[in-house]
Amino acid sequence: MATEKPTFEEQLTQLQQIVSHLEQGNVPLEEALQQFQEGIKLSKELQAKLTSAEKTLGHLIDDSGNEKVYEKQSDDPSNNGGGNRGFGSENE
Repeated sequence: MATEKPTFEEQLTQLQQIVSHLEQGNVPLEEALQQFQEGIKLSKELQAKLTSAEKTLGHLIDDSGNEKVYEKQSDDPSNNGGGNRGFGSENE
């Protein structure tokens, strides 16, 4: 019988519980190390899920039904309008 993988939200809650428990500071060293390793594993799995979701959401469908790749604007000022330069900025 196959066990269901926990959802993103369940894994995030588990990671938050681990962090909270470790922040209390009264955890024996061996247990702290084990929880830390589990937290790192969860963190990597969550990051992979976020990256996958970002790639999925990065494909948009225009009005004609054509798929377009979404390009996130950067804060790089050489990006013609990116960053904090331009009309209405405090650095004018």
